[in-house]
Amino acid sequence: MKRKLTMRETIVVASTLFGMFFGAGNLIFPVHLGQMAGSNSWPAIIGFCITAVTIPILAVAAIGNTHSDNLMELSSKVSGWYGRVFTAVLYLTIGPFFAIPRCASVSFTTGVAPIVGESHYKLWQLIFTFIFFAFVMYFSLRPGKITTWIGKVINPLFLVFLGILVVVAIIHPGAAMSEVEPIEAYQSGALFNGFIEGYGTMDAIAGLAFGIVIINVVRDLGVTKDNDVARETLKSGVFTGLLMLVIYALTIIMGAQSRGLFDVSDNGGIALAQISNHYLGGIGSLVLALTITFACLKTAIGLVTSCGEMFVKLVPGKLNYRGWAMVFTLFSFIVSNVGLTAIITYAIPVLMLLYPLVTVLIIMALTEKAFGKSKYVYGWVTLGAFIPAVFDFCKTLPEGIQTALNIPAMTALGQKIFPFFGLGLGWVVPALIGLVIGLVLTVANRNKAGKAAA
Repeated sequence: MKRKLTMRETIVVASTLFGMFFGAGNLIFPVHLGQMAGSNSWPAIIGFCITAVTIPILAVAAIGNTHSDNLMELSSKVSGWYGRVFTAVLYLTIGPFFAIPRCASVSFTTGVAPIVGESHYKLWQLIFTFIFFAFVMYFSLRPGKITTWIGKVINPLFLVFLGILVVVAIIHPGAAMSEVEPIEAYQSGALFNGFIEGYGTMDAIAGLAFGIVIINVVRDLGVTKDNDVARETLKSGVFTGLLMLVIYALTIIMGAQSRGLFDVSDNGGIALAQISNHYLGGIGSLVLALTITFACLKTAIGLVTSCGEMFVKLVPGKLNYRGWAMVFTLFSFIVSNVGLTAIITYAIPVLMLLYPLVTVLIIMALTEKAFGKSKYVYGWVTLGAFIPAVFDFCKTLPEGIQTALNIPAMTALGQKIFPFFGLGLGWVVPALIGLVIGLVLTVANRNKAGKAAA
């Protein structure tokens, strides 16, 4: 029986894992983070890589460690209804609500917007996103070799051009990173702000949703025992994580150094377009924009396909796969036209709600043998993380909504009752309290069952 992968096989799994996680959209957050953090970029890099690298890789390992076939099976360890709701919300988040529209918006912002300028901006955005989602619709309904071709040809080309851009930008900086003053929010607490900024990649959610793909790759290579599968997945994840860490760090540094040339942009897509145009010129920027567009197209097709397949299982008998694919594509087209900045703005509160739940689920899945896979622990820890996460959701809503709903008063309450709430980690202590309650109930239930049996 095969217990471990060869080095070549490990690299194959690592390459697959990298392809699943890293897309063009992953660049807009580190570039923007660098612009905001400036001279405090190093602690921001550490925080960002915890949520954008470490947790996503652990998410994939969690799927393998629990023998789960999909996210719904894993999250149902909390309860059956929670598993269905949690899975639906997560797939909608990495699907038509945010991630799929973001693919089109990133492509337009980095590629087309610098060419068309402000003149008829909304019209060009509508035309571009219509064409983009026409392709998404066509290939989602006719899955074939196009996404494989894009993955094998466009993604490496994209990374080559990105590498050229990063090297040139770092060799010829607009300003030394140490000389760039951070914006106010990053003058202290850059590590924790970077931690929260990493939520935007949505990779921890993607790891839970698509981890079974990586698990199956490891199993197809001959490793069958679940503990071995989890270990080999984690080992491959270390290689992937190191590569992602290097790319993120260099991109954040590039963003910080660009402050000598540009002001802090509204979003990372604008920053990336400005930087590439400055260093690569019109032709280089066009090639980079085309490769980003194709990379985002591949991601969007994959997400529509995955969401369609999952919702056939989640809502049986309502729509077939083709129906869900068309609904998600049309909805994503509509959302994409609100613009990249708006998509990011409205995604933040949802991610502030979901990431604590995702994080505690991953931790429990990796350590469940220690507490006997108790549903009490799964349930109470999740509840403990959920309550402060609701407060985090509210405090990051757009300002107008906060004022209308009197959210500042709720935020002040959260600041008082949840330790580390101001750092975005208000869920940690309540989750630990939930762990204690869950363990006590588990022991009490076992003792009760033992007395009944006696």
